Amino acid sequence: MAGNGAGGAAAGGADGAGETAGEVEVVPVDLLTATVRDVFAAAGCDATEARRVAADLVGANLTGHDSHGVVRVPLYVQWLRAGHVHAGRSARVVTDGGAFVVLDGDAGLGQTVAAEAVAMGVERARAQGSCIVALRNAGHIGRVGGYVETALSAGLISLHFVNVARSALVAPFGAVERRFSTAPVAIGVPLPGRPLVLDFATSLVAEGKVQVASHGGKPLPPDALISADGERSGDPRVLYGDYAETDLRSAANGTGAIRAFGEHKGSGLALVVELLAGAFTGGGCAGPPGGPPGIANGMLSVYLSPEHFGTREEFERIGREYLDWVLSARPADAAEPVLAPGDPEARTRAARTAGGVPLSAGTWAALRRTAAELGVAVAAAG
Repeated sequence: MAGNGAGGAAAGGADGAGETAGEVEVVPVDLLTATVRDVFAAAGCDATEARRVAADLVGANLTGHDSHGVVRVPLYVQWLRAGHVHAGRSARVVTDGGAFVVLDGDAGLGQTVAAEAVAMGVERARAQGSCIVALRNAGHIGRVGGYVETALSAGLISLHFVNVARSALVAPFGAVERRFSTAPVAIGVPLPGRPLVLDFATSLVAEGKVQVASHGGKPLPPDALISADGERSGDPRVLYGDYAETDLRSAANGTGAIRAFGEHKGSGLALVVELLAGAFTGGGCAGPPGGPPGIANGMLSVYLSPEHFGTREEFERIGREYLDWVLSARPADAAEPVLAPGDPEARTRAARTAGGVPLSAGTWAALRRTAAELGVAVAAAG
C-alpha cells in the first residue's frame, strides 16, 4: 500500500541486500519483535493486536521486504495519534452473498481488518470451493504476500488486488504527475513442496523502499522516480521534498512521483488494480484529491480450492512438472540459478531468523525515538 507517508506492496522478489547499503544495526528477531509489540501496546493496542502488528512488520523484514517492515512504525503511531487509523476495530459486513462478501475496515489497523477478511475468505473457500472478498477502508495492510501465505497454508489459490484511496504517488506512463497508488498485486499457487508467492507493486519501486533509502538504506535505482520537470532520479527528495534526519517522511512535501514498472504495461495494470480494489470495493481510488484525511487500503481477493474444482491431482502434477521444467532452464549466469516466486523470501527469512535483521542506522534510530516518546525502553541491539 502507498500513501502520504505510506508505502507500496513489496515488489516481485525480496529486497535482497535489504537495508545493508550504509551503516547497519543487526537487531535480533526477538528484540525487534518485542520492541515493536511494546510500542503498539503503548500506543493503544490490546496485547493481541500489538503482537499481530509486530509479527506482520517484523515478518516483512524477515522476508527481505524492508519496505513493509519496521520502517513504518513511526508512521503507524503518527496515524493512530491523528485518528487516521484506530486500534481495536474489526471489519464490518456490508454485503454477504455467501460466495462473496463486502467488508468495511472502518479505518481499523490493516493488520487486524485484512487478517479478518482473509480468514473469512479462506473459511468460505474451504467450505464451498471459492469466495470473493472485497475489503475497503482498511488501514495500511502491510506485506500482501503474508496474506497469500495464509491462503497457501489452507491449500488455496488466491489472488489479491490492492489500492490506496487518497494516495496518488505514481505517474502514469508518459506523465510526470501522480495518478496511481503503488497498486500491488499478489498471487499464491499451492504447488506441492514449492508453493509460489508472487507479490509486487505496479510501481517501479514500492514507496516503502523510498522510505528505506531516505533513512540511509539501500539506494533506489537511478530511474525509480520522476521529477516535476521530467527528469528521472533515485533521490528520495524528489518524492518527499527536503527533510531532516529525524523528520517523518511525507510525500505531501514533494513534487515528483514514482514511476510505473514496465512502462505502459505496468501503468495499465495499475489503472486496472485501482478500479478493482478502489472503485469496485467502494472504498475509493487514489484520486482525485478530496475526502477525509489519511489514506485507506482497498483489497479485492479471490480464493479458489482445487479440491472442490476436482482438479487438485491434475493441477499439482501438471503444475509441478511445468514449474520444474521452467526452473531447469539454463541460467544466463551459472552462479545465479533460476528462481521461483517466493524463493528469495524463503532464503532471506532463514538467514535473518538465524542471524538477526539488518536495519539501516536511521531506521533503528527512528524506531527507538518513537519508543522513547511512548515511554518504551529498548535494549541495545548488540
